Amino acid sequence: MRKKTMLIHGGIFGDATTGAVSTPIYQVSTYKQDGIGNHKGFEYSRTGNPTRHALEELMKDLEGGKRGFAFASGMAAITAVMMLFNQGDHVILTDDVYGGTFRVMSKVLNRFGIEASFVDTSNAASIQKEIRENTKAVFLETPTNPLLKITDIKEVAKITKANSLLLMVDNTFATPYWQNPIELGADIVLHSATKYLGGHSDVVAGLVVVNDEKLGEDLHFVQNSTGGVLGPQDSWLLMRGIKTLGVRMEEIEANTKKIVEFLTSHPAVEKVYYPGLENHPNHEVAKKQAGGFGGMVSFDVGSAERAETVLSKLKYFTLAESLGAVESLVSVPAKMTHASIPAERRRELGITDGLIRISVGLEDGDDLVEDLAQALDQ
Repeated sequence: MRKKTMLIHGGIFGDATTGAVSTPIYQVSTYKQDGIGNHKGFEYSRTGNPTRHALEELMKDLEGGKRGFAFASGMAAITAVMMLFNQGDHVILTDDVYGGTFRVMSKVLNRFGIEASFVDTSNAASIQKEIRENTKAVFLETPTNPLLKITDIKEVAKITKANSLLLMVDNTFATPYWQNPIELGADIVLHSATKYLGGHSDVVAGLVVVNDEKLGEDLHFVQNSTGGVLGPQDSWLLMRGIKTLGVRMEEIEANTKKIVEFLTSHPAVEKVYYPGLENHPNHEVAKKQAGGFGGMVSFDVGSAERAETVLSKLKYFTLAESLGAVESLVSVPAKMTHASIPAERRRELGITDGLIRISVGLEDGDDLVEDLAQALDQ
C-alpha cells in the first residue's frame, strides 16, 4: 500500500458495527461489562477508547511500528517516553531541540534524577563521545527546530545498537509522509501532532509509535498510569487531518521551494536555513533519508529590530507559536518557541535575535513571495 492510500485506508477503516465510513466519535468514559473482566476490549477510556485506538492503529501503520499511542500534547508524549527511564539514567539529545523539550529535560525531569546532555547529533562522533555507563537512549530531532539541522538516522542507529541504547526520533517536521525513522533503525518515533498531522490549527495532540512489543507494553503502562491521553473528539479531528497529509505536504513543498529561492537572493537576508539547499551541510543526508525537505524555513535578517520590522509588515504570514498548518505562520524563535533556552545557550547554538522561522502554508506561493518581498524591502 502506497503512502497516500495508507493515509486513507490505514489502521481501522470506518465502523464495523454501523458501516459508517468515518470512525465515530465515541464520547464515552466507561463501558458495560457482561461479567467481571468480560468486556468487548474497552473498559475505561483512560485505558482505551475506540476513536483513539483507531488513530493509534493508523499511526502505527504510517510509521511502520508495532504499537501507536495518542497523547494530549506533544510534550505529554515526550514526557511519557522519558518516564520509561529511571533515576540515574542518562539521555543524549540534539542540541537545538524545541524549547519545550529542553525545558522539560532541564527543569522538570532532572528533578527525578534523569540526566540529559545536549550535543550536535548531526555529527555522529559527538554522540559517541557523550556515551556514559548510565546512558540509556539518544533523542534526535531531524530536521531540528529552528536551525533545520539534519542527523543521519541510520548512522546514529549503528551507534545506539552497538551500545544497547534506545533511539528516539522526533519526526514532527518531516512527518511520516516524507520520513520513516523506524525503517532507518529508530526504536521510538514521536510527533507533535498539533502540527502537520492535524494541519488545521484546531487540535493539540502528541503521538508515539514504538517498534517493539515490550516497549509498547511499558509505554502503555506509563500512559495508563499517568493519564495524559488524547480525547475522542481530538482523535477524530486528527484522523481527518491525516487523510490530506500527502496532498498538503506536496503543495507546501512546492511553495517552500519558491520562497527559498527568493530568500537566498534577497540582500536583506544574511543566511537561509533549509535542508533542500545544496549548500546545506547535510543536504545529501536529507535527500537520502527523506522523500522531501519539508515546509520549515529559517532565515536571519541580522538583528531583533530588523526581525520585528519584517514581522510587522507581513500580511499573509500569521505571527504565532505553532507550525505545520494550512495557513503560513511566522515566529522569532529567540523570543517565542525557544525563549525558555537561556540567551547564552541560544547564542552558542546560533539561534540569534534576528532569526525568523516560517512555516509555509497552502496559500498561493506567489502571494507568499510577494508578501515577504514587500516586508523585507522595508
